[in-house]
Amino acid sequence: MTEKQIETRLRIRVKEIGGKALKFVSPGYNGVPDRLVFMPGGRIYLVELKAPGKKPTQLQIKRKEEFERMGFKYYIIDSYEGVEKFIKEVITIE
Repeated sequence: MTEKQIETRLRIRVKEIGGKALKFVSPGYNGVPDRLVFMPGGRIYLVELKAPGKKPTQLQIKRKEEFERMGFKYYIIDSYEGVEKFIKEVITIE
């Protein structure tokens, strides 16, 4: 399983529950999450995707901590199971 496959699964599952998982690229500001997940009710989640067993870089960890201090929910997902856990949590928060 590749990171791309996990990213595709996330995008599809988020769409199925009424949200959007948009690719996030920020020129000049490295280490940002791969996807911004927008859900009904104005909820936004930040998601970094990894291939199974791969770990985030030090810069990605730093960015995660920065965004969490600002109050954003930030997830690191490295499996289909992780996608389903994320979906279950997002649905529960509704």
